[in-house]
Amino acid sequence: MKKLPIGIQNFSKLIQDDCLYVDKTRHIAELIQSGDYFFLSRPRRFGKSLLVSTLFEIFSGNQHLFQGFYIYDKIEWQPHPIIHIDFSVIDYSTELQEGLIELLDGINTDYQLDVDRRGFKAYFKKIIRALYDKYGKVVVLIDEYDKPIVDYVDDLKRATKNRTILRDFFGVLKYSDACLRFVFLTGVSKFSRVSIFSDLNNLRDITLSKQFATLLGYTQKELENYFDKYIQNLSFELGIKKAELLSQIKTWYNGYSWNAKDSLYNPFSVLNLFAEQRFSNYWFATGTPTFLTKLIKKNQQDVTTFENKKLSEIGFDSYNIENLNVFGLLFHTGYLTITHIDKTARTLQYILNYPNFEVKEAFITYLFESFTKNGVEEIQPAAEDLRTYLLEENLEGFMNLIRVLFAKIPYPLHIEQEAYYHSLFYMILVLMGVEIDLEVLTDKGRIDGVLALTDKIYLIEFKYGKAGTKMKTLTNQAIQQIQEKNYGERFLNDTRPCHFLGVGFVEKEIGYRLIKHIAS
Repeated sequence: MKKLPIGIQNFSKLIQDDCLYVDKTRHIAELIQSGDYFFLSRPRRFGKSLLVSTLFEIFSGNQHLFQGFYIYDKIEWQPHPIIHIDFSVIDYSTELQEGLIELLDGINTDYQLDVDRRGFKAYFKKIIRALYDKYGKVVVLIDEYDKPIVDYVDDLKRATKNRTILRDFFGVLKYSDACLRFVFLTGVSKFSRVSIFSDLNNLRDITLSKQFATLLGYTQKELENYFDKYIQNLSFELGIKKAELLSQIKTWYNGYSWNAKDSLYNPFSVLNLFAEQRFSNYWFATGTPTFLTKLIKKNQQDVTTFENKKLSEIGFDSYNIENLNVFGLLFHTGYLTITHIDKTARTLQYILNYPNFEVKEAFITYLFESFTKNGVEEIQPAAEDLRTYLLEENLEGFMNLIRVLFAKIPYPLHIEQEAYYHSLFYMILVLMGVEIDLEVLTDKGRIDGVLALTDKIYLIEFKYGKAGTKMKTLTNQAIQQIQEKNYGERFLNDTRPCHFLGVGFVEKEIGYRLIKHIAS
């Protein structure tokens, strides 16, 4: 078996070390032949840097590295001078402009250009012109263009300054068009359209392009073809049949989509799964989204709205660092993905959901920790105990443990909003691994929660009351709403008993009322 290329983002090293490479060169050949200026947004650890490195070797004319791959005899292998800018290695801790000038100094020296260093934008423009005059048309490859902004998203002044520097820097490319053969930029966000790329208006954004939807990530076919022996080994190691294993891998790591048609696996998680031979939150563990949890709390966002969220295409493009769009940001950073596209409206409407189990469980865990101040190490064991209580119909034990979890919420976080407690209860149910369908639409109204177990169903209604409200009154109101609006009607043909659970919140007090039904 070929070695797994974990942590290898250099195409030349990957090939020389005889590592496994999922051949994406058909898409790359189409990319090169279909235009000159491109931008692609994808989440971290999704193969962007390897793609940039692959383009580097192609435009360097290193055909020998691609023997056996699709592109080998499909393009003209002509070497070009290349400006490769990787913002993950540029030092901008003190001043971004200094880091970029230092990079240009390296190009000036490596290509023996002897360009005058004066002027920031002028220096970049003269570097491009000198390369063109000496070696021919120039290729510009920019990886993680937005890192100097994302890294300082909590420092608006610094982020804004870096955005201005990048806008000036990238603007040089438009006025150097005659000298350029190919320009490609990657990033995880789109702080771009209005601000950074305002001058570079000939840039084609292929983030949502159908043509390049599978350029990064692994399709189901690619997973089974390229990793067949690894799948067999893991099946033997875990003692489960291949079909069941493939189903589990799909549940954990599949589900990313940029066109609501092609479903993709996260490469980083898949590679680590086969290397470690166990399921875990590999991708999520590489970076806790601190600024995202802060933003969600700051906006008092109802976490239940993260599922089945409808967003127009302009929502992906229009946000900026002064007024961040939570849903656009969650999509571009990989915590939400496109599961459906509604084409009936005047403008396309994209339906967003969590891509898979890995992302949903880990993200909800960190959100719950952030909302309640319970430690991550406490949350998962508590969720398992809650699940056991529910299966055993021990509602008192179930609610008592929830009270323990909620007791750790700092007093200032106790917002007088039903949606806040609704969100917390929802997060608990998700972490329990129980199927919950929030805001299920019926012809009578909306059910707060439908919690379906293998042998029973709970219809849940949440009620919040201000200080002084009697808990009994709240829980009775919740049960009454379930009954009056006949929420159980849609389950009349289900053989499982359907129980009614009314949950009340009054400040830090939690109460419930349960009406049990026997299956007919």
